[in-house]
Amino acid sequence: MKSFKMIIVFLAFWLCCLMPVMGVTTYLGGSPLMSAAVAGTNEFTPGQDTTIYVTVQNSGLNNLEFTTTGTIKRDDIPTTAKLVTVGLSAGDAPVVIKSDPQIVGDINSPGVVTFPIHAKILSDATEGEYQLPLTINYTYLASSDQDASDVLRFNYKKVSEIIPITIKIKPQVRIKVLESVPENLYVGAEGYLNLKIKNAGIEDGKKAVVKLIRNDASPIIPADNSVFIGDFPSNGTVTSKYKVAISSEAENQTYPVDIAVIYENRDGDMVTTATETIGIPIGGKISFGITSGTVQVLQGTQGVIEIEYQNIGDTIAYNAQTRLSVFEPFQSIDDSAYLGDLKPGEKATARYQLSVDAAAVAKEYALTTEVRYRDALDNSLVSDTFNIPVQVQAKPVSGRLIQVLAAIGLIAFIGIGAGYYLLIMRKKK
Repeated sequence: MKSFKMIIVFLAFWLCCLMPVMGVTTYLGGSPLMSAAVAGTNEFTPGQDTTIYVTVQNSGLNNLEFTTTGTIKRDDIPTTAKLVTVGLSAGDAPVVIKSDPQIVGDINSPGVVTFPIHAKILSDATEGEYQLPLTINYTYLASSDQDASDVLRFNYKKVSEIIPITIKIKPQVRIKVLESVPENLYVGAEGYLNLKIKNAGIEDGKKAVVKLIRNDASPIIPADNSVFIGDFPSNGTVTSKYKVAISSEAENQTYPVDIAVIYENRDGDMVTTATETIGIPIGGKISFGITSGTVQVLQGTQGVIEIEYQNIGDTIAYNAQTRLSVFEPFQSIDDSAYLGDLKPGEKATARYQLSVDAAAVAKEYALTTEVRYRDALDNSLVSDTFNIPVQVQAKPVSGRLIQVLAAIGLIAFIGIGAGYYLLIMRKKK
């Protein structure tokens, strides 16, 4: 048994002697070899907001590789591009680059990395090919020296290189608004917008449609948003008319609206131009005021009051008619009146039958009124509610009542005098 164990130990020692000594692979020479190109389509149109996908490839090759014993293993190899950063610039191209330089990390060899670049093609860009400079910065292991059996010195080198990438700009219809004429555009009403636009691009459009588009939360809301114009050749002009509604929340100021053209290009594809934004002035809402001042009424009476209205808006109010709202202590059996057509600044008088309760408190009240009218497109509209000041006066005392009060006063005076006389006489006695 003892001899058997010694045989096993001997065989194990013999096998260990036969096993090869593991060495460390060392690379001499070589470095990263970087290239770049646009991934996917590289064709863009003027005015387009786009994302350019760029691919960077490392194709570096090691010149010499050998394995030795007694050396320290290297963590990096010369062909690895480390700490890579990339940044795209516009150069002389009609492009605005919106992305900052990006860190893409290490790129081994062979290795590929793709990253997005956000950009905008200028609306006045002309057809052609353009070179965009791509700057690549990285570090690589240039050499390593083993000064001792347990000391390894690395020599890294920083590299910055510029690689041009190519994009193509295709021709496209480019719109230019020559005229924008509002027609009866007022707050809370409907009207028309007349446009005259030009194809300032170098592409001839076919089967073209001019679209009027609401700009975000703009109060200009297109009711008709598409007009077919057919052929739209380069340098050609067209006119289009749109019915639009103006929100009642709008103010008397200028608001944006967007315009775009959908057309068939030379390849038979339906494409949309870059959006053109223009400002449209909006007139103030038609409003009315009272010019007749405070109405005077007496307690316990009824009669006709006259109220003078004035159009203080910017356009004609057609078929204007008023309505009076009353409350206690007032009553009215005739609370509406017709004013007719009122141009800006014009006045008209309304007459109402009004009665006042005899128990009404003598003070100033505010009755409310509103005006219903039609605009230039025959739309029925109602003005904002506004107040009519009404002063209730105390009813004067009648002549007979004065006589009665005087007689009562005289009797009271005589009674007081007689009582005083009797009191004096009693004291004398």
